Amino acid sequence: MKLPKPLVGMLATLALAASGAIGYMYQGVGAEMTQSAERFVGSLTAEQAAKAKLPMNDPKRLDWHFIPKAERKGLQLKEMTPEQRKLAHALLHSSLSQVGFEKATTIMSLEAILHELEKNRQGSPIRDTERYYFTVFGDPGRKGRWGLSVEGHHLSLNFVVQDGKLLAATPAFFGANPATVQADYGAGPKKGQRTLAKEEVLAFELLGSLSDEQRKVAVIATEAPKEIRDAGSPQPPSEATAGLAGEKMTESQNKTLWSLLEVYAGNMPSEVSTTWLSEIKKAGPSKIRFAWAGADKPGVGHYYRVQGPTFLIEFVNVQPDSANNPANHIHSVWRNMAGDFAQTL
Repeated sequence: MKLPKPLVGMLATLALAASGAIGYMYQGVGAEMTQSAERFVGSLTAEQAAKAKLPMNDPKRLDWHFIPKAERKGLQLKEMTPEQRKLAHALLHSSLSQVGFEKATTIMSLEAILHELEKNRQGSPIRDTERYYFTVFGDPGRKGRWGLSVEGHHLSLNFVVQDGKLLAATPAFFGANPATVQADYGAGPKKGQRTLAKEEVLAFELLGSLSDEQRKVAVIATEAPKEIRDAGSPQPPSEATAGLAGEKMTESQNKTLWSLLEVYAGNMPSEVSTTWLSEIKKAGPSKIRFAWAGADKPGVGHYYRVQGPTFLIEFVNVQPDSANNPANHIHSVWRNMAGDFAQTL
């Protein structure tokens, strides 16, 4: 029996709310990702597949991080043929919006600058624009569950697809060193380029708009933490929210806060970002809290957190870049408070 369209939509909405999943609106994205993953996996030799394709229940699926680790799960871009690299980039592109894809590839390209700056340092980590790893967990297909990890220095993107629908897209980590390119190093991005500009500018704009009384609540520490919380953990931190609630902000401040959320959600395909933002609205935008720590001006260590019932954003910029320009090294992440990696679904 064919159901009326309004009833189909209502049932999908009810199922989404009941499961906590972010999948029913994702069919287009999940289908494209599945097709791209099938093409990528199909291009691999047996030796490559042994690295790039792991079981869905492999513990390595939950082992994420953005530091320049000596060893990682997956197959490096540098181990692929030119055609396979195209297929890998197509898979990454299918998982992100155009903006998100450009951020991810720019983050990769920053390794060329780090290579130039650090090539004479003893014991310096390997910096390589092709040292990014692709891992497919399980068997991509129209039926069943499979996962994707794209990871390397300052990038960790993690997805779960089931029956052609995207269930999870977190943790989603984007970092940048240098956050602002201070000089033309002759490789990669050029002087003045900012990889994660809006993530920083809008947060400073919101902080600058707060009254003294609002700041007393929003500023949770005079010194910024050294890192985002629970980096590498398979689930987001569980501490209670802190900071200034959206219901205590002016209309203009809430607009700035919402613009900041749109920047982070906008890294994902429109179907995903729309669902994330819809979940936030449904949970109640007034329940969002904005917390700040550290300096109130760029160039000095600072940190912020935006958290609601369904999501968590953390941003920290405290480290110097590799040329020792202070606070020019960003770490930022979006996490799902219902659980990352679709572990609860």
